[in-house]
Amino acid sequence: MIQAKWIDEDKLQKALKFQQQQGGLIGEALVKLRYATEEQVAQALAKQLGIPYASKENQILNPEKGQGLEKMIPEKFARDNAVVPLFIENNTLATALTDPTNIIMLDNLKLVSGMEITPFISTKAQILKVIDSFYSGQTSLIDRVLDKGAGEGQGESSETDVVTSDGKLDLDKVIIGDSKGAQSIKLVNAIIKQAIGERCSDIHLEKYDEKVALRFRIDGTLYERSAPQSELFDAIISRVKILAKLDISERRLPQDGSFTIKFQNRNIETRVSICPTVFGEKLVMRLLDKGNVEFNVDKIGFEVRQKEDFLKAATAPHGLILLTGPTGSGKTTTLNAVLNTIKSPEINIMTLEDPVEVKMEGISQVQIRPQIGLTFAAGLRSFLRQDPDVILVGETRDNETAEACLKAAMTGHLVLSTLHTNSALEAIPRLIDMDIEAYLLASTLLLVAAQRLVRVLCPDCKVPYRPSQEEIDMFARESRLDPLPDLTRLTFYKARGCPKCVNMGYKGRKAIYEVFFITEEIKRVVVKDADVPKMRETALKSGAWDLRASGWRKVLAGVTSAEDMLSITMTER
Repeated sequence: MIQAKWIDEDKLQKALKFQQQQGGLIGEALVKLRYATEEQVAQALAKQLGIPYASKENQILNPEKGQGLEKMIPEKFARDNAVVPLFIENNTLATALTDPTNIIMLDNLKLVSGMEITPFISTKAQILKVIDSFYSGQTSLIDRVLDKGAGEGQGESSETDVVTSDGKLDLDKVIIGDSKGAQSIKLVNAIIKQAIGERCSDIHLEKYDEKVALRFRIDGTLYERSAPQSELFDAIISRVKILAKLDISERRLPQDGSFTIKFQNRNIETRVSICPTVFGEKLVMRLLDKGNVEFNVDKIGFEVRQKEDFLKAATAPHGLILLTGPTGSGKTTTLNAVLNTIKSPEINIMTLEDPVEVKMEGISQVQIRPQIGLTFAAGLRSFLRQDPDVILVGETRDNETAEACLKAAMTGHLVLSTLHTNSALEAIPRLIDMDIEAYLLASTLLLVAAQRLVRVLCPDCKVPYRPSQEEIDMFARESRLDPLPDLTRLTFYKARGCPKCVNMGYKGRKAIYEVFFITEEIKRVVVKDADVPKMRETALKSGAWDLRASGWRKVLAGVTSAEDMLSITMTER
């Protein structure tokens, strides 16, 4: 690097001192001190090691099409380790990576691909950008805008967006405007369009000391995407703030807002959350696409008996139904599907939600506003004067709300609500901890349920395999199937990846449930001491099953993989 006159001896000594204090590699120290770029470090390392340098400019960082490279190295492995396959020659796989001296990584690549490896060196930013375009099969919208951005200011025209008369961001229409001022608008449009196309639920944009990170949450997992330049970050944040009607001058406090997108004849609500961090503001946009959600109890993941038990409770004249699970586990979708099934002109259904995520015809929905006194408890008290038959309370958060729910259930109303507990039956001691009398709860509670979301294997590329002995033993012990299938012929499926699932191996998600109808035996345990293991034992004796058993049924049916199911469920002891 000194020979190339990228740095001088003084900068080298300062970088060596910094390296001694902070640790890491000398190249990383030079980049952090802004004495050199990642590209310069990679080129110098390539020359020192005698390994070819790969970049888009020299046309080497360009994976060959038609050689099945995406099957050799799966996208998740490539993205997690910042490696990308380039071509196959003489039964050797050429691969670009950031550190070709990492022997463990080279061995892992050899194991994953089943081939000898010829290393090429490149930067992490370039590799991740190529991964985005290579595994999706085409250059992404974001990359196209970023590539065009290199030529901005040359006088060419560019696209900006149209906001309709009712305030919706219309992504189907564009107007021609001044290219210099339109880059952030084009990037916001491209990010949102690509996110919708990839079935993304949340867009994360954040700034660190040296880079900007853009990630999409798809089927519950975050994936990195090509990020805009640091100098455009503040302009993008300001653009989103304008759309969400937030204060663009406020950068010290968190802000929340929303706006609606019109795209391909669909209205997609976008919830915006902006939070200040030490390096700048972090943006998260949640995309609520009603067109992608089916409110059908036959399609959300219920097993036959679970659906029967849930609908039996939901059609009762009065009582309390509780659904538990972590944030983002699909509780709102399940409850909306149940309400969609039971709604009719003869029933007055009212909901209290924070926020109202999906607007449903035939149901009166209310958004709570704690800042003006409209809490769950206050809204519930008002509901009782609205002659309701069925009431949905978005979340039971405190004693006041719990008491209001119980009172409504005891006075002739069917009440559905959610709680944050690890299992369904833990909801009962949680309510007792909120000072709800055990005998009142036992006489009112109809059903408790819990749910998690598992990723659905892509039907076009999932691969059958013979499970390991450990998986067979777990299945036999935990599935609660009677009788068990022939364990010697057991077949499970695992993810592979293909163009139809953007090489992720999964496409969509389904819920797994544990549903416990409150029997007389369980009521006696609730009144006595509400001991969770005793209640669980009683429920299982009646033929119900827990989350893990539901998960094994989905694995056996080829809906999901054992790996994904085990990662989101716990063994009950």
